[in-house]
Amino acid sequence: MALSGLLPDAPTPPNPVATAAAQTGTNVATAVANSYLNNINQSTPTGSLTYNTGTPYSWSDPSTGQTYSIPRWSVNQSLTQPQQNIFDLGQQTQTNLANMAQNQSQSLGDFLGKPFNPLQTGQQLSDPMAYFNAYPDIQQAYQQSHLPGETPAAFAVRHYQNNGAAEGRTAGASYVTPPNAGDASSLNVGQAQGDIADVGQQQSTFGDAGQQQSTFGDAGDITRSYGPADNFSADRQRVEESLYQRMDPQLQRDRAALDAKLADQGVQYGSPAYQAAHDQFERQVTDTRLGITQTAGQEQQRMMDMAAQQAGFQNAAQQQAYTQAQGRGQFANDAQAQMFAQAQARGSFANSAQQQNFAQAAARNTASNAALAQNQAQAQNIFNARNAQRQQYLSEQYQQRNQPINEITSLLSGSQVQMPQQLSTPTSQIPTTDFAGILNNRFSQDMSIYQQQSNNFNSLMGGILGAAGGIGGGYLRSDRRSRENIDRIGTIFGVNDDRDENLPIYRYSYKDDPMSVRHIGPMAQDVEEIDPHAVRTFGKTKYIDKTRLGSILKVA
Repeated sequence: MALSGLLPDAPTPPNPVATAAAQTGTNVATAVANSYLNNINQSTPTGSLTYNTGTPYSWSDPSTGQTYSIPRWSVNQSLTQPQQNIFDLGQQTQTNLANMAQNQSQSLGDFLGKPFNPLQTGQQLSDPMAYFNAYPDIQQAYQQSHLPGETPAAFAVRHYQNNGAAEGRTAGASYVTPPNAGDASSLNVGQAQGDIADVGQQQSTFGDAGQQQSTFGDAGDITRSYGPADNFSADRQRVEESLYQRMDPQLQRDRAALDAKLADQGVQYGSPAYQAAHDQFERQVTDTRLGITQTAGQEQQRMMDMAAQQAGFQNAAQQQAYTQAQGRGQFANDAQAQMFAQAQARGSFANSAQQQNFAQAAARNTASNAALAQNQAQAQNIFNARNAQRQQYLSEQYQQRNQPINEITSLLSGSQVQMPQQLSTPTSQIPTTDFAGILNNRFSQDMSIYQQQSNNFNSLMGGILGAAGGIGGGYLRSDRRSRENIDRIGTIFGVNDDRDENLPIYRYSYKDDPMSVRHIGPMAQDVEEIDPHAVRTFGKTKYIDKTRLGSILKVA
C-alpha cells in the first residue's frame, strides 16, 4: 500500500468462536489442575486417605464440538493395624451389646405386661441372696443368662421382679406396707386464744366544765361615713349664692360708672381704649368671683372637718365598749379552760389504769398462743416426716419399675452404628485465566494505537494538502529555497509503484512567515524527482500542482 509507511493496516478483530473455544479449554485445564492440587493423599498415625483416578469422563463442548478428557476420582480411607484392631473390637462389642439388649427386651415384655400399682401392698424382695440361694433353678438360670458383670444379687432382684412374685416365691421376701402420710386433722393442737378479759370501760368523757364564752355583747355599730351624701355641696352653693347676691348690685354700679367715665373722657364705644378698660374691669370681676368660690369651699371643708371629728369620737367610744366586753368574755373562758383541764387529767389517769390491765391480759394471751404455735410446729414436722417417708417409698418402687428399661436403653446407646468420618484437607485454587478478556484487551489496545496513528496521519495529510503559499487555487509554493527552520518528520514509502520511491515529509516555516508559524509538507524538489510534471516554476520559485500531488500520495 502506498501509505503504509505512515499508516499501518487496521488490526484484525478476534474470532469469537475461536476465542470461546480457547477460553473453554483454559477453564477445563484449570479445573483439572485444581483437582490434582486439592486431592491430597494423607498419612496420619491412625490411618491414611488415598485419592485415585479412574476412567476419565469424555465431555464435548456443544458450541465448538471440542472433546475434553476430564479425570474422575475415587477415595479410599484405611486404618493402621492397631487402629483396625481397636475398630474391630469396638464393632464386636456393639454387636454383643445389641444382642444382650435383644435378650433383655424379650423378658421386658412380660414385665411391662403386668399391671403396676406402686401403692399395692405385698411381698417385696428384701434379701436378694436368700432368694438366690433358696432356689436351684434360679442359680442355674444365672449361669445360663446373666448379663455381663451382673452379680447374683442383681440377677435375683431382676428375676423376682420378672417371675418370682408371680410364681409365689417367698424366700428372701417380706411383706411391705407403704408408709401412710397420716391424717391432716391430727395437726389440730387446740384453739388459739383470741379474746382478752374485760379490764373495764375506757374513760371517754370527764364531766362538763361549763359553756365556753363565744360572744361578749354588742358594743354598737362602727361609724363608717360622716356628713350628708353631697358632702355639704348644697351648703357651699348657698354660701356662694348669698355672696353673689351681695356683690352683683355693686358690680352693676361699678360698670355703669366706668361707662360714664369713658364717655366723659371722649372714649368711644368699641374703641381699643374702651375695650382695654372693660377687659381690666372684667378681670377684677373674675378675681372677685374666684374669691367667692374659695370662701365657699373653705366653709364646706370646715363643715366636713367637724363631721369627721364627730364620727371619730363615736368610733372611739365603740372601741372602748368592745374592749371591755372582750375582757369579760376572756376571763370567763380562762375559768372554763381550767375546769376542763382538771377533768381531762382525771380521765387520763383512769384510762392509764385501764390500759395497764389490758396490756397484762394481752401478754397472758400471747404466751398461751406461743405455746399453741409450738405444738402446731411439732405436729407439722411429724406430718412432713411421714410424707417424706411415703415419697421415698414411691421413688423406690418407680426405680425398680424403670431399672430394666434403663438397662436396655443403656445397652442400645452403646451399640449404635457409627459412620466413618472423612478428614478435611486444605485446598488450593488456581484462578482461571481470562483468555477471552486478554485477547479482547489486546485487540482494544491495537485498535487504539491504530486510531491514534490514523488521526496523526490525517492531521499530517491535512497539513500537506492544505499547505499555504499557493498561486491561484491549484498550486502550492514548496520551493526549499523559500523555506527555513526545516525538520524532517517522516517518510511516505512506495509513492511510485514502478520504482518504489519514497517521499520525505518536513515541518518548516516560510521565510516571510510571522514568528512561531510552522507548516508540514513535502519539498517541491523531492516531488519533482518522482513526477516532474507535478512541479511548475513561476519566477524562479517552484510550486507543486495539487491536482497531481493527490495521485502521487494515492489519496485522490
